[in-house]
Amino acid sequence: MKPYLLFILISLLAACGEGDSMADDTPAYRNPELEVEDRVSDLLARMTVEEKVAQMRIFHANKGIKIDSAGQLSLEGDTEERLRLGIAGIKNPGEHNDPVAAAKGNNALQRYIIEHNRLGIPALFITESYNGVDAAGCTKFGRPITSAASWDPELTRRQWSVVGNEARLRGMHMCHSPEADVVRDPRFGRMSEAFGEDTYLVTQNVVAAIKGVQGDYVGLGEGTHIGAVAKHFAGYGQVLGGTNFAAIEISPRTLIDEIFPPFEAAVREARTLGVMASHGDLNGVASHANPWLLTEVLRDEWGFTGYTVSDANDIGRLHYFMGVAETPEDAALLALKAGMDVDLYADDAYALLPELVTANPELEAFLDRSAGRVLRTKFILGLFDNPYVDVAETERRVRQASSLALAREADEASIVLLKNEDKALPLAANFRGRVALLGPILRETTLEQFERIMPGVDFVAEQGFPLTDEQRAVPKINQDTELGTRKLLSLARGADVNILFLGGDEHTAKEGFFRNALGDRASIDPVGPQGELLRRVKALGKPTIVVYTHRRTLSINEFDEHADAILDGWDLSEFGDEAMAKMIFGLAVPSGKCPATVPRTIGQLPFHYSGKKINEKKGYLFMENGPLYPFGHGLSYANFVYSNARANGTVMTPSESFSVSVDVTNTGKVAGKEVIQLYLTDQIGSVTRPAKELKGFEKILLQPGETRTVTFAIDPSMLEFTRLDMTKGLETGDYTVLLGTSSVAGETIEFRLEVE
Repeated sequence: MKPYLLFILISLLAACGEGDSMADDTPAYRNPELEVEDRVSDLLARMTVEEKVAQMRIFHANKGIKIDSAGQLSLEGDTEERLRLGIAGIKNPGEHNDPVAAAKGNNALQRYIIEHNRLGIPALFITESYNGVDAAGCTKFGRPITSAASWDPELTRRQWSVVGNEARLRGMHMCHSPEADVVRDPRFGRMSEAFGEDTYLVTQNVVAAIKGVQGDYVGLGEGTHIGAVAKHFAGYGQVLGGTNFAAIEISPRTLIDEIFPPFEAAVREARTLGVMASHGDLNGVASHANPWLLTEVLRDEWGFTGYTVSDANDIGRLHYFMGVAETPEDAALLALKAGMDVDLYADDAYALLPELVTANPELEAFLDRSAGRVLRTKFILGLFDNPYVDVAETERRVRQASSLALAREADEASIVLLKNEDKALPLAANFRGRVALLGPILRETTLEQFERIMPGVDFVAEQGFPLTDEQRAVPKINQDTELGTRKLLSLARGADVNILFLGGDEHTAKEGFFRNALGDRASIDPVGPQGELLRRVKALGKPTIVVYTHRRTLSINEFDEHADAILDGWDLSEFGDEAMAKMIFGLAVPSGKCPATVPRTIGQLPFHYSGKKINEKKGYLFMENGPLYPFGHGLSYANFVYSNARANGTVMTPSESFSVSVDVTNTGKVAGKEVIQLYLTDQIGSVTRPAKELKGFEKILLQPGETRTVTFAIDPSMLEFTRLDMTKGLETGDYTVLLGTSSVAGETIEFRLEVE
């Protein structure tokens, strides 16, 4: 053999051997065939303390990540240094860009992160969802409490599936949503971010939302959906005075029976990837430093294996706000040892951990635990194997026609007909008079959407005045409304029907951020002279309809007194006024139900339908008792009659289920959907019991003259509660079943539970 041929052969053999050697040296964490736990363990073993801590921190993209309209990425300030060791995640990169530009920019950002940290660890990109993906160019759905008003968890799941898909197409991986809080105080500015006042209704919607946004979990690894972070654990909706960052005081029994179930279901049933802690304390113990809450309950009892994340800057606040840590270092250690895995935003909390571990090497075990949970999430999401977005798919699939149709469907399902005196609604579909669309909650697109639905009607539209000066941080009430009111009255005089758009908006109910912002209220009356406007319009003698939009429950006594009909939409999608137009003109039939009790006055608070029976003993001087509208209330253009309520026995035991049924007939002239609601009342217990508790519901469509039998199974677990000895279980006793159209109207049955 010629020498040069021998040399080539030897070189080729060496190259082959070298290739085999390189293949053998491929880190195990890079091998997609291995189990996730094996990949996590291998990667952790290769990481320095500083790299582990980097996997326990999230910063906001506004720190210096810029994506332009073409999707070009630039890094400013100290961003490169923040990314040098890798990072757990980045909040809202590309949030102001259209989906395609965001996808391109996020691909570039992910590529930079992978290529510039030693082990090539990808980052989580994180969004939120209150009206769909919290980013430009995505389908805008109604608020979570609007979804709750549909009483249709499957519809909620479908909406959140679109949210998860559209977010992933932007390059997002996690969502700091949904809220699993039970919200019962309408003073609280964030009320509309949750699913209502009732434990069962919230639980059903939270499970649906998480399953939807995560693509029934399989969508995580397939790259079609994103991970959920259920929040705010726990009791955040019960802040004292309804003010953000206030203390939270909840009895242990109420906490276990009413506040915990949505979170437990989020973990056990929906398999949420993350849980966020509450801003507040819980009976004196700061939630971010509460080992009972974050470890014993969440992990030891419920089996949660995902990661916990702080709310914004809340670990550092253990020192400078909550006053439970002497130093920033103490705050970091309190949170770490309690079970808090990820520090959101702060540079004065987990950033201190490398030095603390140097002084106390035993702390590294906590880093392995927390960083490992974040890495596990990234493996579950497939980010080590497929970290980038297919931009062509982004362009094709965001805001698909089916997604926009779903937003419209959800709007129609969620609108609640609160009042319909003398069948003021619907107006005739062939109505051809003049209709005035008036009032401070009128949107820029309202006229266009009404004309799209009813092109033959002569509409005029005028806002008149805004409720506030619309300052983002601390808005002030608009005091200059008389000129606008006169303009509205002038238009109302010339109309055949007046539709007033009243209630509240994003400036009258919102999150009160930690610094320099307010969002909660000391009153639940409508802001400004809305009641006066309604009275003056009604005095003109024309039919007067109220379209009620809001983000918190309001005491709308004047609306109820003077309006001929009230349609409650909470905060609908971008197409919400189309749905309202269809309801008003009879092209759709209302089927929503109240997801929260509507009080007459703030003086009734706390006031929810499932309060203790003893709370109902006394009312108040000089006012009508009870709610203005009860939980579960909602009228229809159809007419539903309940009859023949029955059970399959009179005695139930812990080893068997029990069924109850009721016949529901539509005696009206139009088809409509009705929500049949199941409530249980425990007549006698070892502790005082709720007046009633929602335990089931079913939404059905009935044609005119049609009767259907609706049956519910009552499982023994539905009767469990925390007893006198603080154990959860059953007690012998009598129960009343209410099968009805709301929490106060329906057919009743009684049965007895015999516990051996």
